[in-house]
Order: sequence, then C-alpha cells, then structure tokens
Amino acid sequence: MSYHIAFDIAHKPRGQIDENLTEIRDHLNSNGFVCYNFLEVPITEESLIPYDILVFVCPDFAKIAPLEITEIINWVTNSGGGLLLLSHAGGDRGRGSNLSEISEQFGIAFESDQVLDERTNLGIENIPLISTFNIPHPITADIDTICYRSGCSLTIIGSGALAIASSNESSEPFSCPLICVSDLGNGRVCCIGSYEMFRDNIGGGFQCSDHPNLAINMFKWLVSDYRMELRATIDVPTPIPQRSDISTSVIEQPDYSRISTPSEKRKIDIDFSMKISKKSELMELLKIFQTQLTTIKTTIDKLIETASISQDDVMELKNIEISQVPEKKGVDEEVSLEPSQTPEKVDTKSILQELANIDPTLTDLPPKPESMKKEETDELGLKPVPKLKTKDKSKKELKSEKKGLETKLTSVKDLLNFIDKKHSSGALDDEEYAKRSKKLQKDLKKTKKRIDILDKLLVK
Repeated sequence: MSYHIAFDIAHKPRGQIDENLTEIRDHLNSNGFVCYNFLEVPITEESLIPYDILVFVCPDFAKIAPLEITEIINWVTNSGGGLLLLSHAGGDRGRGSNLSEISEQFGIAFESDQVLDERTNLGIENIPLISTFNIPHPITADIDTICYRSGCSLTIIGSGALAIASSNESSEPFSCPLICVSDLGNGRVCCIGSYEMFRDNIGGGFQCSDHPNLAINMFKWLVSDYRMELRATIDVPTPIPQRSDISTSVIEQPDYSRISTPSEKRKIDIDFSMKISKKSELMELLKIFQTQLTTIKTTIDKLIETASISQDDVMELKNIEISQVPEKKGVDEEVSLEPSQTPEKVDTKSILQELANIDPTLTDLPPKPESMKKEETDELGLKPVPKLKTKDKSKKELKSEKKGLETKLTSVKDLLNFIDKKHSSGALDDEEYAKRSKKLQKDLKKTKKRIDILDKLLVK
C-alpha cells in the first residue's frame, strides 16, 4: 500500500519537489510513498482527504490563511493526517511566514533565530552537526548525526509536544529543541527549523549520510495508526497525479463519477489508463493538460472580469451579435471591442463552449428564479451596477475601505515581484510573464486610483 504526500506549492515555498527537493522525492517514491505538488487554494479539510501527509517547505513571504489553518487542524485531528512543517533561519519573522500559527496549536513554536556552532560543524558555523537526541523515538532510530543547515530553533509551549533532537552545548542557542513532534486527536505533527537539510546538491543537505534514513523514519511515523486503518478499511480517494514520480508506468485518471451538479448527481464510468515508458512522453502529456487548463482558466478569467466591471470601467453597450467577434483569435489573445461593437447580450454559456470547447453538459446553468425575471437587468443579464455613494459614507467607512485597498495594493506588488523573479530565473516564459504582468499592472492602477479618490474625500 502506498501513502500519499502533498507538498504545498501554493504558498510560495522555498523548497519544491520538482526543483530543489528531487532527491528526497525520488527516495520517498521508491519507499512506499507517492509525492504530489499540492496546488489547492484555499486548503480545505475535504481537499486533504486523499492525502496522508501534508508538507509545508518554508513558505517565503506568504502566509496561510486563518480559515486554511482551521481546516488543516481539523484534517489532522479528525482524519488522522500527518503534518510536516519545515522552516529556515530567521523563522516566521525572517521568512515573512506564519508556520507558528499552525504549530502552536500542537504545542510547538518556531523561533526567529539561527542555530550556529563554531566548534561542531560541517566546515561552517551555520551547518552544525547535531547528535543530541533527547529520547528514543522512531524518527531518530539508527540516526547518529544530522546536519542542521541554516535552521532556526524551536520551543515547546504545550503539553503533548516533545523535543526529540536538540542543539549542542557548544551551539548558539545551546541545548534548544530542533526537531519536535506532537500527537493531537488522530493525527501526528513534526516540526523542523531547517528545510535545507533535505535540499539537493548542497553541503549539509539530503546527501548527508543519515538524512535519507531520517526522512524515511519521519514520513513513516507521520502516517498514524488511525490513517493506516482508514486506508485499509475504507476506500479513500486517490489524488490526481501532478508531476510526481516520472518513472510511474501508469497514470490513473480522476474519478469523474464524483462530479455532480447542484440539482442532480451524474455518474460517468471511465476505465482509462495510459502507458508511459519515457520521460519525454510524460512531459508531452503534461503540456497537453497544461494547455487545456490554461484555456479554461483564460475563459473563466474573462468571464469574471466581465461580470465584475466596476462603475469606473462601465462602457455604453451597443447592439452586436456574438458571431461578430473575430473568429481567428486564440483564447489566449486579447479580443478588443470598440464601444460600438460591444455585445448587447452576452450568453455566458455560448462563450464557454465557443472559447474553451468545454463539454456542454458541464456548463449548464440553473434556471433563473422567477423573482429575478421581473427585475431590471443590464446587457450582461446582471442587475444594474449601483452608483457609488462614496460621498454618503462616513470617514470611518472610508478609512476602512482605504485600509482594505492598501492591503490589496501590497499583495499585488508582492505578486509582481514574485513573477519578476520567476521571469528573471527563466521559470516563467516571456509570453506568460507579459500576460500576468499586464493584468497585475491594471489591478495596481485601478487600486491606486481608488485610493487617491478616498484620500481626497478624507481631506475634506
């Protein structure tokens, strides 16, 4: 029986299984586990049900939302999930993350420091060699020494949590927890302040002699007895593979029988598998899937943008048939319409089918309630956008709105910086970079414009 590990990549992790954690990924895939890139946002207890273990590998200037934290804790306690939290030197403060908000629920906290040792190290003080294992534990069984590269220390703050490895007496800080574990409900949690001890091709990384055994011990322990029993007695759904083990010979397709509409459940029996013998074949298949996902995402983004037009962007809509839209434009290209060419009525169902070539059975919309049929609607089938009553708002409301917009502004700037780095490193091609950058710049401009309006009103 294989156990499934979800490596979160939605919260900007410094460590990723297809980039700098490939050695531990391949090692785990060869020893009874299957590793997956986990893209779900927001994270929910339901989305975690197919997985036995969830791993956060040092989120970098990204925070896990409070509701996600609640869902993760429920998954650990109720479904017996295993949670592994890996940090870095500086802890939450240094990395702009909030792993402690999760770990504190299990009696453990990450400190904002760095563990150094001038006497016992791998040639440099920030790679201390640790051999202080406080109590016998399955994770440290048969482990002599670990290299705690660029890591922070931890603190035990609650009952039920244990420190199973600590810094040396010659370390700074000395004799402090470095690896901590906790049991809560049906699940298990492990916290380590160094993700770099599992990185590829670096001194003090995964190539250290005891680190492969440490990893296997750790992930085996994270699969709780409750989870093993659950896998053995209940048909737990299998996750959809996402760039996991490239040597996998069969890629199973998702169970579409779980898809249902609000009004009825539809069962689709699909018995389909693909034999993959070469890495090139797998990469080609993934590119096809990626293209299809991009097509659907582009369509949805356009519909959302159309449906959420603000009062500042509303144009006078004129009569035009949908067929007048240029047919040779691809779904990824911008289709610009002059105000006089803008459709009077936009059939969202037709757009989905026309642009994304989606199965019509998946785009059926529920009938419009009778109460809405009598109400006045605009050209998009939506209620007319009410005029902004900014002048009628109190200063308190204006300040609250401004604060929210400033938070949004910071998020957009962070995203711009993130895609700039991805583009500079070659991880994002020019076309995709230009498309994302243009959309973010537009959001930035609109947000700044609204903040300027609020500033003028607050001065009055």
